[in-house]
Amino acid sequence: LLKLPSGTADLRQRKKQNCSEADKMSSKERKKENPNLGRTPKYVLFQRFAKLFFGCLAAVTSGMMYAVYLSTYHERKFWFSSRQELEREITFQGDSAIYYSFYKDLLKAPSFERAVYCKTLSLTINAVQQMTLYPELIASVLYQASGSEEVIEPVYFYIGIVFGLQGIYVTALFITSWVMSGTWLAGMLTVAWFIINRTDTTRIDYSIPSRENWALPYFACQVAALTGYLKNNINSSAESFCYLLVSAATYTFMMMWEYSHYLLFVQAVCLFLLDSLTLVQTEKVHEVYKIYLFSLFLGYLLQFENPALLVSPLLSLVAALMLSKCLEVNMKKGTFISRLLKIMHFYLVFTITVTLNFLLKMFVPHKENEHLLKFLEVRFGLNTTKNFTMNWLLCQESLQAPSQDFFLRLTQSSVLPFYILVLIICLFSVTQVIFKRIGGEPLKETVTLEDGKIGERPEIVYHIVHTLLLGSLAMILEGMKYFWTPYVCMLAAFGVCSPELWMTLFKWLRLKAVHPILLALILSMAVPTIIGFSLWKEFFPRIMTELSELQEFYDPDTVELMMWIKRQAPVAAVFAGSPQLMGVIKLCTGWMVTSLPLYNDDDLLKRNENIYQIYSKRSAEDIYKILTSYKASYLIIEDSICNEVGPVKGCRIKDLLDIANGHMVCDENESYTYSKYGRFCHEIKMNHSPYVNYFTRVYWNRSYFVYRINTVISFQS
Repeated sequence: LLKLPSGTADLRQRKKQNCSEADKMSSKERKKENPNLGRTPKYVLFQRFAKLFFGCLAAVTSGMMYAVYLSTYHERKFWFSSRQELEREITFQGDSAIYYSFYKDLLKAPSFERAVYCKTLSLTINAVQQMTLYPELIASVLYQASGSEEVIEPVYFYIGIVFGLQGIYVTALFITSWVMSGTWLAGMLTVAWFIINRTDTTRIDYSIPSRENWALPYFACQVAALTGYLKNNINSSAESFCYLLVSAATYTFMMMWEYSHYLLFVQAVCLFLLDSLTLVQTEKVHEVYKIYLFSLFLGYLLQFENPALLVSPLLSLVAALMLSKCLEVNMKKGTFISRLLKIMHFYLVFTITVTLNFLLKMFVPHKENEHLLKFLEVRFGLNTTKNFTMNWLLCQESLQAPSQDFFLRLTQSSVLPFYILVLIICLFSVTQVIFKRIGGEPLKETVTLEDGKIGERPEIVYHIVHTLLLGSLAMILEGMKYFWTPYVCMLAAFGVCSPELWMTLFKWLRLKAVHPILLALILSMAVPTIIGFSLWKEFFPRIMTELSELQEFYDPDTVELMMWIKRQAPVAAVFAGSPQLMGVIKLCTGWMVTSLPLYNDDDLLKRNENIYQIYSKRSAEDIYKILTSYKASYLIIEDSICNEVGPVKGCRIKDLLDIANGHMVCDENESYTYSKYGRFCHEIKMNHSPYVNYFTRVYWNRSYFVYRINTVISFQS
């Protein structure tokens, strides 16, 4: 080996410094000669601005057109503009009637305190806290503050806000797909698939005022902002804007829906997995954790110190992640010890989360959502029960496994096959990246089209993990499809419009005949165009037919019942009956009722179960004691429930009551004794003793039988 003479290294270092100084001097001189050197050309800036402007215009236009479409379809379905106020209100069924009735009460309330604390269930309750009526509170304030009393009727203002939020929902999905793929063609395809699969993407057709219709648009905005926030090559101003939007949308989403923290918990699990596998910048993930904590704290204060937020799994998980961060030591260096510590990190977070949640539930008094845990135990076969409420929940279609028709509809619209294709390609790419991270390869700041590694982009990995978790839940509970199916539309549209995804596929296939970049660009434009034309040809005539058909919704028996109550019933009357009917009575007449179609509180569920005993095989004396304990003065029997012929054996209301009361043979292995009493709803119609001693019939039609509950019992032979 030749040894360099002393001073040679110093000489080379001085030459390098002289060269660098010369380069700097030359660059300065070049900038003086040409001031525009190093700046982005104006035509490039104009091109970027035009792309952003037309993309935003397309997103907003899509949302507005969807809102107009919903309004037109609603008008055609219910003939809303040509009906009287009572007939309009009857179109709100179930929980929808309760939410809109409180909106009416809030507009009529003389003070804020009277609006919040109202007498509904024959007792005074904090309606806003008990029933999550913040959307109605905000809508009533906006209606009065904007001076809309002389411009638009309250019902049109209310449903207009909901339809407008659905437009924002679609716009957020458009933007998310656009940000992921880089082309607003993906956003248009997302909106097309969303509208075509409207039956499985939203509940707006069945229940306009439902909490999901108010909350999910804000969650979609949060996801869109989070998608931009997680990108590696985002500038500081855009990152700050996305961070503020994530904060605002997260808190608003938490205020709109009592179960929002469960969906945010799933999102937090996704971010935890990404951070643990070094697929996203740790600093950004922990900033999102801080947003969760801030939203939980502020929500707890403004929701009248809601204990459900303190015992939520989201708070326990985020607190565990914050604690475990302090214990991280050399976990992302690629060594064997770091891999072992990473496994221990998973175990540590899981242990702290479970322990903390257990301690919070032990020391924080709460009753919220206990029935959910009991339901999950029965749903997964961990327990059996004869309880009426649990069995009634198990019979609900939204809480069962999805049917084959659901997958068939998604396949016919072509969204499911493309979603599966995109998911498989992204999963393989993400798996490759995970193995590289385990091997110690650092996270790349930018991923170019030539790289063909779509799994390197953190926002794509987040959506892949999120859709897998939501899809797993949707395979268990059909009601979760309203959270998963919009993701299916968005990811499928992103995949077929993304040149990077096609480039990733071509890298694996090692194409040589055609330049892969050129082919990827061509396919990212040609495939969605072909899909769009096929969807237009097949589904556009169906949508236009829906808008042109005049449907009829008219329930004369219910209208007659409401008119009788408003004309004949005393003002202090309290009505008892099925929760669904009580919701309509509360909305249309304003009279007090004994039960409501709400299932987020154990006391309300128990009250509903007791009132439902009017359809069981129990004595007149037992029913009388139950009704008077809730201060009921009138009883309404529905013929549709009493003589119900359900499609599923054992899921009728009277069957569930017989099982709970031990009046029905369930199967060959276990038998129950029959009751010595007939079914109450049948026997009371016979007008014989002892039923006439307790109840007096005052009104009836083809569907309803109304009885006054006697305060002075006269025994007749």
